[in-house]
Amino acid sequence: MPDNIDLHIKNLREKLQLLLKKHALILKENTQLREQNELYKSNEKTLVEKNNELQLQINILKTSAGQLEGDEKINFEKSINSYIRTIDKCINFLNK
Repeated sequence: MPDNIDLHIKNLREKLQLLLKKHALILKENTQLREQNELYKSNEKTLVEKNNELQLQINILKTSAGQLEGDEKINFEKSINSYIRTIDKCINFLNK
């Protein structure tokens, strides 16, 4: 009878050790995935900013060539006005 209990305890310890190892591996993988996710988010942000910059350059070129029409023209004017307001706020802040 005591041998049977000892055997069960030994089996439980082995299973517990295995679970602890798996848990540690999962935690490590989780950390790596979180870091990778942050890197992807950072890359996405950079690409979105680059895309916006290129779109602005396209609109500037179209405007200078007189090819900007309709919604494109309205959106471009809004973005330019937004930049001007931001610049004005910065100048006012610096003048204080």
